[in-house]
Amino acid sequence: MVTADTEMYRKDKSLPLRSSSAALYNNLSVLRTAGPQPARLCTVHGPGLSLLSAGPGAALRQLQPKEGGSALSASLLTQAAWCALPARVLLVLASQRGIQMYEADGSIMVYWHALDVSEHPPAQAVFARGIAAAGGRFICVGTSSGLVLVFDIPPKGTNITVSQVLEQHRDAITDIAAELGQAPDGAGDLVTADDAGTLCVWSTGEEFTLRSKILGFGCTCSSVTLWNGVVAAGYGSGQIRLYEAASGVLRAEVNAHARWIYALDLAPETGKLLSGAEDSFVHVWQLSRNPDTEDIEIQHRHAECVTDTQVCGARFCDPQGDSFAITGYDLSEILCYSCV
Repeated sequence: MVTADTEMYRKDKSLPLRSSSAALYNNLSVLRTAGPQPARLCTVHGPGLSLLSAGPGAALRQLQPKEGGSALSASLLTQAAWCALPARVLLVLASQRGIQMYEADGSIMVYWHALDVSEHPPAQAVFARGIAAAGGRFICVGTSSGLVLVFDIPPKGTNITVSQVLEQHRDAITDIAAELGQAPDGAGDLVTADDAGTLCVWSTGEEFTLRSKILGFGCTCSSVTLWNGVVAAGYGSGQIRLYEAASGVLRAEVNAHARWIYALDLAPETGKLLSGAEDSFVHVWQLSRNPDTEDIEIQHRHAECVTDTQVCGARFCDPQGDSFAITGYDLSEILCYSCV
């Protein structure tokens, strides 16, 4: 069910970048911090990463990762994301050569995993993409071959291992998301998406198990989120689809954007959904369940146009969804908005 309403956000002071954000899916990560500390943000451009802190006197630093410790081996980054686990927070970088994990401030690399290029046909691109913390002690990262690598993360130190490889996808992984609310009984708490639009919902634990598989319909699913047993998926068609995580049943469909959706995000405490796309628009939606019918409802709350800008990243900056930030291709700043 789709309804309309309005919730006003105003534009705040932007955060300047030394270089623009690359035209990559989900090219913005926000580390939401507790208390008065400002949120941290990061965005990818080529082989480099811009790390910022929001708030007064915003600090900016550049991270130029070197895979395998060689000064000559930098490759194009495909995504960066903070993964907050109960015991620690890691900054995870995905690239054309592998996966790197850093301490949260990017100061120390604690792990490096190289992708096996020999497993791919010569003409096929090799990269990692799709990053999410899951199950309390795991970090999941997708690959261009459709595999999802599950890393077991110790409370401290560098003894990180690949504990499982999930093999249900046949196309390149585009995005991975973990449950942000409370998963109902029988529903999984991790969802993975690929270039063909296929979604897989998993239950995490010592062994990850497949709960449901939602087949694609000929269109890439570029971004996905999971909240209270509801899978929200954004597609190249500009549509947002809402599914039951337990059964894979389609509950709602919205023609949300005129062009390709590049980013979705959910505010865990309120169920607000943020979407950004190639059409220069960012929308805020409200997700809810009807207590009588258990139907999933989606309500439009706000629209923001960034003229002539291909939006490539959009994230809430707080758990309530009262503020958000967006990045755009060839845009040398991060735009910030907050509730009026």
